[in-house]
Order: sequence, then structure tokens, then C-alpha cells
Amino acid sequence: MTQVKICGIKEEYHALAAVEAGADFIGFVFAPSKRQVSFARAHEIINAVKGRSNAVKTVGVFVNTPVQEVNRVAEYCQLDWIQLSGDETWDYCREIEIPIIKVVHVPTGKTAMQIIAETKKGSQLSLRHGLICLLDSQGGTAYGGTGQAFNWQLAKEASTSLPIIIAGGLTPQNVGKLVRNIRPWGVDVSSGIETNGRKDAVKIREFIQTVREAQ
Repeated sequence: MTQVKICGIKEEYHALAAVEAGADFIGFVFAPSKRQVSFARAHEIINAVKGRSNAVKTVGVFVNTPVQEVNRVAEYCQLDWIQLSGDETWDYCREIEIPIIKVVHVPTGKTAMQIIAETKKGSQLSLRHGLICLLDSQGGTAYGGTGQAFNWQLAKEASTSLPIIIAGGLTPQNVGKLVRNIRPWGVDVSSGIETNGRKDAVKIREFIQTVREAQ
């Protein structure tokens, strides 16, 4: 079953809407971004989420943060997974104390062979916990959240060595086609479920329902 990650959560209402709609992962952005949330606020929302469901996994999104701080925040916020969305090396990943979602950026011109070579490096590591790769589009200097899609076929070809989550430009209108045609391990959405820059509970439910129906 395709896993669904709802990312960029800043408010408890939207987190609980995602839980009730059947999300598998809920992401909190700690890197500089319009969706950035404080550690204290994330801690409060995660407590509410875990009070409602133990099945939903919480993810902290970091970009080029010292590994000691990442591990400290993970413990304080009771995170289940860490997402590394910057230029972190595979050696850096060895120091993370909980499971990792490692972002592989897909700029224009990047080939499936290049993606496969990168994910294979991760699959060969001796990490403390699990590892999933997330493929996301790359626009300019942004590390994610661009709302732009990439060639999804690249993800299908690259999914031979590690589970792959697809992000970038997904909406309730196009995610069904992606799930039917590519069958990814997971999908990740943030801007595609927003209205006027704010998460929209109706769109969250619509997105998750579309994924489930497409399966």
C-alpha cells in the first residue's frame, strides 16, 4: 500500500485532520522556510497526534543541521523519523539515531542511472535504523517545497535498491495517476494541499482518499 506523508504541518488542527484521514507520516519543517515550525510547537502538536494514534509516524525535516542538534531535537520532539533535505553525506547518516528519509534532489537532466547510483550508496551503508529515499524536484537554490514535478518514471526505475517516496508538484488532482502508473512506495505532499499558503483540511482528506482509491 502506498504510504502518504503530509508535510509542512504547523497547526494541530491540520495534523489531526491528516491523522483522521489516514496519513501514514506527518512532517514538521525545522529548516528555514515559510512552513518552518518551532521545536516547542512541534512538540505540542506531536503530543496531540500520539494521543490520537500510535500508527502515524512523525518526521522532522532538517537541512544541513549539525548531527548532534538533529538527534537532540528528535528526542525532545519524540520524532519517529528524520528527513535530511540538504547536502548531508551518507557518512553523516550513520550518526543519526532514528530511521532516516534521505532526500535525493532531481534537477533537470539528472538520469535514472545517476539516481540509482546514489541510492545504492545508501543501501550499502550500515545504518543504525531504517532508510527510505525521497525524490524531490530541485529549483534554483531551494531544497524542497518548490511545488514542481519531475519525471516520475525516474522514480520507478530507481526503486530497485531502496523504498522510494515521490515528492514535488503533487496534488489531489494528479496523485491518482502517479499511484496507478508508478506504484511508488510513498508519496509526499505539502504545497499541493494548501489554500492561500495554509494547509487545507478538505484538500488533505481529498489527497489521501485519492491515493487509497488509486490502489
